[in-house]
Amino acid sequence: MMRKLATDRAGLEILHLGDCFGLLGSVPVGRIGFLAGGEVIILPVNFLVDGQDVVFRTAQGSKLSSIEVGHYVGFEADAYDPATETGWSVLVSGLAEIVDDEADAARLDARELRSWGEPADPVWVRIRPSSISGRRLPAAAPGSG
Repeated sequence: MMRKLATDRAGLEILHLGDCFGLLGSVPVGRIGFLAGGEVIILPVNFLVDGQDVVFRTAQGSKLSSIEVGHYVGFEADAYDPATETGWSVLVSGLAEIVDDEADAARLDARELRSWGEPADPVWVRIRPSSISGRRLPAAAPGSG
């Protein structure tokens, strides 16, 4: 039996934490938002879920590697099916840090993250969540459309 999810004011289902992690792990691309040079930057990244953290790889010297330790970032991943008009979105807010432990970086490298392009001189960035929330647009009930 499926559990009934609470809904927000817009009628979107409020996802449980475990569902958020499951959905994050089901898509290869998300978007990271952060401040750089006084501007808000939002960029797509290929990512992995590592325990309760979101990790991605970037090139040293890129805008993404300029994320300073101790600064908050936002990360979002989603999916939408226009045929069924269903979808979901998960938002992760937390502290970003460069993975500087060689053993940890090697463990992440072994997971073979598929990127759109292989960064030269790559570094891993880890987001340690302070909050995770998710919403889902459920399928309409039969006969309600």
